[in-house]
Amino acid sequence: MSATSTLVFVHGFWHGSWCWSEVVPHVVAAGRPAVAVDMAGHGLYARRPRWFTGQPYNREAVRTEVSPVADVSLDDAAELLTSQVKRIGGGEPVTVVAHSAAGPVLTRVAQRTPELVAHAVYLSAYMPASDVPAAAYTRLPEAADDQVAPLLQGDPARTGALRLDLATDDAAYRQGLYEAFYGDVDPVLADAATGLLTPDGPIDIMLGTTTLTHDGWGSVRRTYLTCTRDMAIRPGVQAKFISEADAAFPDNPTSVVALDASHSPFLSMPGELAGVITPLG
Repeated sequence: MSATSTLVFVHGFWHGSWCWSEVVPHVVAAGRPAVAVDMAGHGLYARRPRWFTGQPYNREAVRTEVSPVADVSLDDAAELLTSQVKRIGGGEPVTVVAHSAAGPVLTRVAQRTPELVAHAVYLSAYMPASDVPAAAYTRLPEAADDQVAPLLQGDPARTGALRLDLATDDAAYRQGLYEAFYGDVDPVLADAATGLLTPDGPIDIMLGTTTLTHDGWGSVRRTYLTCTRDMAIRPGVQAKFISEADAAFPDNPTSVVALDASHSPFLSMPGELAGVITPLG
């Protein structure tokens, strides 16, 4: 499969297709067709909780209100991405670049319809092993110092979401958002990006599992782009994804490219990121 297959970019939790807006022009300028799509429960598919725009600010509601995207499952997200891939590729395989929590969605799509995925590219993304939920990796010792966990609000079992308090004016909390996601991004750009985030990521996407087989996900070429300064998915966790995949499917080892970046290289180094991704077929 050649490097002329269309590139499909999928964002992670709380973001939207907008986060690729600095990358796609570089890719297209290099002659590669590319498009960014919204993941289920995000972007144009987002539904915001009442507290997010309610006045006055209700701290208790932030912690307890059931998310309007609580019913979005990994199945739902995979079905949406499959439909997007089919529409964009016209039935031909595409190269999918998944960031962060889009990883398990890409894995499910590649397992169920490997003929639609020419190359699975994980950008500091969850790449869980067979029958293991992505959420399990947040409890590993390698993830102990991640900076996202302290930002999460409420009990996901009650709210149905991994929730960020994007309505707060607490300066320390908002600095925490910057350090977790955008540590090497220009602060003005990071502030603009923070203003575009949505507060809830559907917890079921992180709790769902996929059974991986040699003729499914194991047959698809894959590349993992590590982010060595990532404070959301720590480098040790990224390394575990790669080692588990290679142990399970040694005949199809993961290609690895290291980026000296935080969790959001699409904002901190879009040209360099595009240069790495564009040749991937």
